[in-house]
Amino acid sequence: MTIREAQKLVDNWINTFGVRYFNELTNMALLMEETGELARLIARKYGEQSFKKQEDAEHVEEKIADEMADVFFVLVCLANQMNIDLSNAIHKNLEKKTNRDHTRHKDNIKLTGE
Repeated sequence: MTIREAQKLVDNWINTFGVRYFNELTNMALLMEETGELARLIARKYGEQSFKKQEDAEHVEEKIADEMADVFFVLVCLANQMNIDLSNAIHKNLEKKTNRDHTRHKDNIKLTGE
């Protein structure tokens, strides 16, 4: 699936099942909420934080994938309602990063270990 196709798929879902988009401020708050849920799982799986109960740790990879999908869904909602073509935005963003950082990371001693 392309990003453009994802934007259409989300728009179709919203118009079929969601009635309408939440306003931008609500979706921004939802994006932060979903990001927090993702961060919580990653902190417990890969960080120093522990799960509160054993069942919380079950199927954690699936839960992480689901939370990533939630974050992506809300981000796409925001892009759709603001008429942002995410494919174009990502291409422009990578071009900006390439022009700005084409040697920055290669020269970073912290990353190369030199």
